[in-house]
Amino acid sequence: MTDTPPVTLDDVRDAAAQIKGVAHRTPVLRSRTLDALVGAEVFLKCENLQRVGAFKFRGAYNAASRLAPEQLRKGIAAYSSGNHAQAVALAARELGTTAVILMPEDTPRSKMDATAGYGAEIVTYDRYTGDRVAIGEALAADHGLALIPPYEHPHVIAGQGTAALELLDEVGGLDALVVPVGGGGLIAGSATAAKGLDPGIRVIGVEPEAGDDTKRSLEAGRRVSIPVPRTIADGQAADIPGELTFSVNRRLVDEIALVTDDQIREAMRLVFERLKVVVEPSGATPLAALLAGRIDPVPARIGVIVSGGNIGARRFAELCG
Repeated sequence: MTDTPPVTLDDVRDAAAQIKGVAHRTPVLRSRTLDALVGAEVFLKCENLQRVGAFKFRGAYNAASRLAPEQLRKGIAAYSSGNHAQAVALAARELGTTAVILMPEDTPRSKMDATAGYGAEIVTYDRYTGDRVAIGEALAADHGLALIPPYEHPHVIAGQGTAALELLDEVGGLDALVVPVGGGGLIAGSATAAKGLDPGIRVIGVEPEAGDDTKRSLEAGRRVSIPVPRTIADGQAADIPGELTFSVNRRLVDEIALVTDDQIREAMRLVFERLKVVVEPSGATPLAALLAGRIDPVPARIGVIVSGGNIGARRFAELCG
């Protein structure tokens, strides 16, 4: 690691200015029932109500909007299990350019249809046998496209951190911030913002038990690879943390909690029934950790990044019905 962090609080603030008026400033929800179940004041930053239904639009637009005009004319490429795909597709449309997106062939149909609906061309691959980074880089190089990765990019990380920046601006001081972890971009940006404003805040990541690559990596002090996880939290099906994101998270993330698929289902069901909010599995993992008692001790004031809500009615019914 270098002494200079790849992303700073000033970078997150700059990203907030860059995306203002394009990305939504999402609401923060409260629930007395949820507070009672958790035993704390819980503040839900609802990125499921962000454009494209997930936080990913923040980072995608922040990165894409900074490309040179000649590169925008050529187009953008990305690889993603779904939410980043939609985010890049919409960012490209907003900026008047085109996008080619590499997606796993088993991506939920709702996410694939939404990506195509924003005007992107979709190329598929097998996530269990193919290397999406290598395939994506080749795809971009072959067509002269600017590749915007889902998390390994300073502008993407800074953009994702704007969700935490908004949350803290709205609710004031928090004892802890709980964030889902996939490749690590959201928690890297969130931790940068949160620790930059309050070094004493506890930053807690949450992964599905089947996809605990970040937890293992933090414990080992180096990036650890695991088999591609099979979990309902498809947005967190990473097999190794990003190099750039890990360099941030090993400095700023205090701990990682793990949850089962059943605990994720229960959190999705509770939020739907009590708050009338639809959350996809990856977005529900922080709530699952709180409800299942996976975070101990329980902080008094907890911010939760609800990262996304992109799940179709049929899939939601299959998981939670």
